[in-house]
Amino acid sequence: MINNQLDDFQNSLFTILEKESVLTQQEKIRFYSTGIRVGSGEACAVLFPKNLLQLWQTLEVCISFNKVIIMQAANTGLTGGSTPDGDNYDRDIVIINTLQLDQLVLLNNASQIIAFPGSTLYQLEEKLLPLGRGPHSVIGSSCIGASIVGGVCNNSGGNLVNRGPAYTELSLFARLNDEGSLELVNHLGINLGNTPEEILTNLESSNFELNNLPNTTKMASDQEYKKRVRNIQANTPARFNADNRRLYEASGCAGKIAVFAVRVDTFLLPKKEQVYFVGTNDPKHLTDLRKSILSGFDHLPDMGEYMHRSYFDGSDKYCKDTFIFIKYFGTKFLPRLLSIKRRVDQITEKISFLPKHFADKALQFLANLLPDHLPIRLRNFRDKYEHYMLILASDESISLTQNLLELVTSNQDQYEYISCTKSEGNDALLHRYVAGAAPTRYRILNSANVGELLPLDIALPRNCSTWNDLLPTEVISQMAETFQLGHFLCMVFHWDFVLKKGVDSNLLKDQILKILDRNNAKYPAEHNVGHLYKADPCLINFYRGLDPTNTFNPGIGRTSKKKYYK
Repeated sequence: MINNQLDDFQNSLFTILEKESVLTQQEKIRFYSTGIRVGSGEACAVLFPKNLLQLWQTLEVCISFNKVIIMQAANTGLTGGSTPDGDNYDRDIVIINTLQLDQLVLLNNASQIIAFPGSTLYQLEEKLLPLGRGPHSVIGSSCIGASIVGGVCNNSGGNLVNRGPAYTELSLFARLNDEGSLELVNHLGINLGNTPEEILTNLESSNFELNNLPNTTKMASDQEYKKRVRNIQANTPARFNADNRRLYEASGCAGKIAVFAVRVDTFLLPKKEQVYFVGTNDPKHLTDLRKSILSGFDHLPDMGEYMHRSYFDGSDKYCKDTFIFIKYFGTKFLPRLLSIKRRVDQITEKISFLPKHFADKALQFLANLLPDHLPIRLRNFRDKYEHYMLILASDESISLTQNLLELVTSNQDQYEYISCTKSEGNDALLHRYVAGAAPTRYRILNSANVGELLPLDIALPRNCSTWNDLLPTEVISQMAETFQLGHFLCMVFHWDFVLKKGVDSNLLKDQILKILDRNNAKYPAEHNVGHLYKADPCLINFYRGLDPTNTFNPGIGRTSKKKYYK
């Protein structure tokens, strides 16, 4: 960028934002322009608006100076979708970080909420808990500070089968139309005024009726998911990112519009919960168990998570520090810990005698000194069985689950379940929650001897019974370590592979995806395409309809990074 253009751009920003809300030093920008797992690139600035009107005015300035805009909250995406990807863009990139815009507004006696772009699932859980309600998702993403809007934009979640994946048809967003003009679209179903200034000011000050909103036919959650997931004969997946049924404005937009707020449903918390831990050496047992639950239960359990021994061991060995931090300090502390860890790595990388990824290696060393953190009965199951299913049942589904498990495991030598105590159940759930970090930590600690990390996020057909042996030996043999788990009732799996040194990850990935195509799988399932996956034609058309000028998050889904998609 020519210096006087940079000066003009910065001066325009300083009429809106305070100086500390505008980062232009590359050393400081790098923290925000690098993904938590993959993706990085240059940006000319990172901006931190403190209210919705500042966000709108910031967008106006960026567009007037022909900037690429990447909206970012906690930057917890696993496919690089909230950072630049390389340096082959045709315009300067500006990252707008929305974490300071973290307001939550309760609607209709907390049966719904409006979430601003920086509000997180953890905040929402904390706000709703005294009211006996909860958000659409509580596993995994809430532990690392993921935003509610980010979840909607990526169709995230769905492991809680009674609530479905993140979805709404009620949102407030800015977009560039075909003529390149910025427009604010209010589809919250609430009259907030006519001009952007009126709409944003009234929303931020809650200047509208909160508990007597007009009726709307628009959905604020995926109310049809419970029925869809029960169709166990269908040869298509229950949910995946490119599903046309769930692409609607903010929902699934992957940052192709600037989302100011979403209106989403909340859910009554159960009166009673019970965790069951199931172990077997025959995966067919779990296939049959899933079919019996989905086809025979009047009330579904809240969660049914699959974990292979590889991920049990990975979580046990490489995520022990995270487990302990959450258990004793709560999820609220974890985003701060992750931020500290990344900053420590930035500092220690400049000290030649310290190892790369110093923070991870230090935390791993400390965790190894601590006593065993898992309940003895879970530890015994790990030694006896290779495949596990973690079932969280509540209220009416408890007796249904207990009776079924008693029936199917009776007189079986290689099939058993634990009805967990409260303490065991909490530890079992937490062991699953933290597991996703295991492949990255494994690769860091074994970087001298292993190759790249290949993460796959897959939705298998609802009638798939061969989920455990889809990949042939010639594929598996190219991997140094495999980690496998899934949201089993939904048939959504996370296969995280660390490749052997020298293996070409692109060639192997193409080989695996062809196998998945032959089995009618869809990918990605819930982390969105980011910059790792090629978007399906329907998804590309959705993106182009939202953002005809290709100003917001260009290149997503391996699409063009050029203006107007040239």
